[in-house]
Amino acid sequence: MQKQPNSAMCFVCGVHNPIGLHLSFYDDEEGRVVARWTPGEEHQGYPGVLHGGIAATLLDEAAGRVLTKKNLWMATARLELRYRQPVPIGQPLTVIGEIVRLKSRSLEARGEIRLQDGSVAVEANGLYVQIPEERLASMQEDLRFWQVISDEPGEEPR
Repeated sequence: MQKQPNSAMCFVCGVHNPIGLHLSFYDDEEGRVVARWTPGEEHQGYPGVLHGGIAATLLDEAAGRVLTKKNLWMATARLELRYRQPVPIGQPLTVIGEIVRLKSRSLEARGEIRLQDGSVAVEANGLYVQIPEERLASMQEDLRFWQVISDEPGEEPR
């Protein structure tokens, strides 16, 4: 698997965000985006269960990252979720995003959160639209940090 870039302050992947989730995402051999993460007590809604809004955030990020290799920047227009079973805290999760259909200015993507036993806990379908060039231009200062951060301690970013 090939590691994707992280940002500085993104809530999901930002390496310098003090309250962020600090996830790392990878492109797998099947063209999907994959992240592994274990939620803590601070991520719960009901006792012992991951907050549904955080589950939605994870899926939005994973599905939205499927075009990272193509350097296409899109924003969420619609995200629909189906919560199939509670997501326990303190147990490893696998978050997956994949392309359903890519058009010239939009993307349909899907995602899922899998529990440690491989069962699907949450599913998402999203529509993402291309960010206008003028908006991207205004984001360049914030995107300058967008880089692959090594999993190996002490190794330089790429």
